[in-house]
Amino acid sequence: MSRTPIKAVIPAAGLGTRFLPATKAMPKEMLPVVDKPAIQYVVEEAVAAGIDDVLIILGRNKNNISNHFDSMPELESNLLKKGDQEKLDRVLHSNDLADIHYVRQGEPKGLGHAVLRARNHVGDSTFAVLLGDDLIDERDPLLPKMLAENAASGLTVVALMEVDPEHIHMYGAAAVEPTDDPDVVRVTGLVEKPNKEDAPSNYAVIGRYVLTPGVFDILERTEPGKGGEIQLTDALQELATTDGVLGVVFRGRRYDTGDRVDYIKAIVQLAADRTDLGPDLRPWLKDFAAQL
Repeated sequence: MSRTPIKAVIPAAGLGTRFLPATKAMPKEMLPVVDKPAIQYVVEEAVAAGIDDVLIILGRNKNNISNHFDSMPELESNLLKKGDQEKLDRVLHSNDLADIHYVRQGEPKGLGHAVLRARNHVGDSTFAVLLGDDLIDERDPLLPKMLAENAASGLTVVALMEVDPEHIHMYGAAAVEPTDDPDVVRVTGLVEKPNKEDAPSNYAVIGRYVLTPGVFDILERTEPGKGGEIQLTDALQELATTDGVLGVVFRGRRYDTGDRVDYIKAIVQLAADRTDLGPDLRPWLKDFAAQL
């Protein structure tokens, strides 16, 4: 039997309080990273991995997201009349990226609750979850490896990255055992944002997951944890001790846009690597850095 096509779920219902007042009326997922909103990079990553069905979990006042992926006839007509084909192509690209659906989370009750809101759309199938705070460089694909590991094993797969132990308290930390593949580990336990002394390792869970549908039943009975939120980590912990969870260790380029300083770094790094912006930006950066 052929494998059911994988769908992608992108939770985008957070309040974005770290970026206030910019996010007072604009979703944090729509903040530009160079010249595209952050969420477009995430949708493009899913599409590049062969996924063409995307569900975005929205919160209140997030209509800008659905507007971005919709047609804008007046803008498109004006660009066409001006003969600005390059900009028109870029606008049309965001319209036709994927078959994009939307559902509202209602109250911001945590990542686990946001994932649970995808149940009716996903059904009884494995699906991918991509968080908008983590941008994965298109030159270092991660999701295809995760999908391949899931296809081979039938298990839930999470993305892991080795971080400085001083920073592990910012992540979910995984207890792991090696496998025959140096880039794949077996996850035996998970702890949400532990102190350095209590962390089982410096393997941090980053924002990419390939989840089996059994996670929904677990989330249904998961009690709210820290901050009154339903934590996806708690459900993954149960899966790790029952069905089993694999971790794919990512060693490529990742940009954290959930923190203000890291968001600025992401813009600079991506712009400096671009052929249209880098030649002008890199010499300026060197001169600017020399003045500091």
